[in-house]
Amino acid sequence: MSNNNLKVALIQHSNSDNINDNFEKTVTGIKEAAKQGAQLVVLQELHRSLYFCQTEDTELFDLAETIPGPSTNKLGELANALNVVIVASLFEKRATGLYHNTAVVIESDGSIAGKYRKMHIPDDPGFYEKFYFTPGDLGFEPIQTSVGKLGVLVCWDQWFPEGARLMAMAGAELLIYPTAIGWDPRDDDDEQVRQRDAWMIAQRAHAVSNGVPVISVNRVGHESDPSSQSEGIQFWGNSFVAGPQGELLVHGSEDQEEILVVDIDQNRSESVRRIWPYLRDRRIDHYQDLCKIYRD
Repeated sequence: MSNNNLKVALIQHSNSDNINDNFEKTVTGIKEAAKQGAQLVVLQELHRSLYFCQTEDTELFDLAETIPGPSTNKLGELANALNVVIVASLFEKRATGLYHNTAVVIESDGSIAGKYRKMHIPDDPGFYEKFYFTPGDLGFEPIQTSVGKLGVLVCWDQWFPEGARLMAMAGAELLIYPTAIGWDPRDDDDEQVRQRDAWMIAQRAHAVSNGVPVISVNRVGHESDPSSQSEGIQFWGNSFVAGPQGELLVHGSEDQEEILVVDIDQNRSESVRRIWPYLRDRRIDHYQDLCKIYRD
C-alpha cells in the first residue's frame, strides 16, 4: 500500500421493500462518506433490497441483475465523480436460472476492478440462501485496487477461517465482509448477546491470525417474514473495523443507521506480522487433512 493511512467508510442502514428508496439511502451515504474524506466505501450485503432469503419464492429472482448492469453503472458513475473505491453486494443474474450472491469492487475511475461470488452458502431457518444462490466459482482471490489489495468475502464466509487465510496467503491487505445477520426475536437476551459476540470474535480472530485489518458491514432494523412462519429477523448492526491485532478501530450501534468513517494505518500489518509471524510458522507439511470434510 502506498499511503500510510486509508480512510474507510462503512454504510450501515435499514431497508424497506422500496428498492429505489434503499438505493437512494446508499447513494446518500456514499456521498456523505466521500465528503468526510473516505477513499474506500463498503456497503452491507444485498443493500438494494430487503433480505429476501427468509422465504423461498421464485418471483424474488426478479430482484437479480447482471454485472455489469444498472447498479454497477450507477455506482461506477458515483465512484468516478467522488474518486472513491466502492465494495457493493449484489444479487447477480449470471444466466437464466443461474444466480450468485456477488460482491463487486468498483474502482475510483468507475470501472469494475473485480468481483467475488460468495463461496459458503447457508441454508438455515430464515436464511434459505441455497434456493437463490449457486456457490461461487471464482475462488478466494483478492482484488487489486488503487487503495490496496482487497480480500472481499460475504457474510457466511466470515465464519470460516479457511477463506480468510487463503485471501491473506494471496496477498490481501484487508479482509472485507458485507453482511446481513440478525437475531430471531424469540431468542432471549443472553442468547442474542452470545450470537453477536461470537460473530465479532470470529472475525476479529481472522484479523489476528492473518495480521490484517477486517471490515464488516451489517444492516439494522426488523424485517418481517413474508411467510409468517417466524417473527422475522432483527438485524443487529454492530458494523466494525478491527486492526491487525483484532483491536476495534470503530464500532457501530445495534439499531441506528450510521456512516462509520475510520483511518486504517496501512503500515501496522507489516510491524504486527514481524512480531507475530504466523505465516512463517505454518506447518503446511502436516495440514493435508484440512482437505477432508472430517477426520474419521
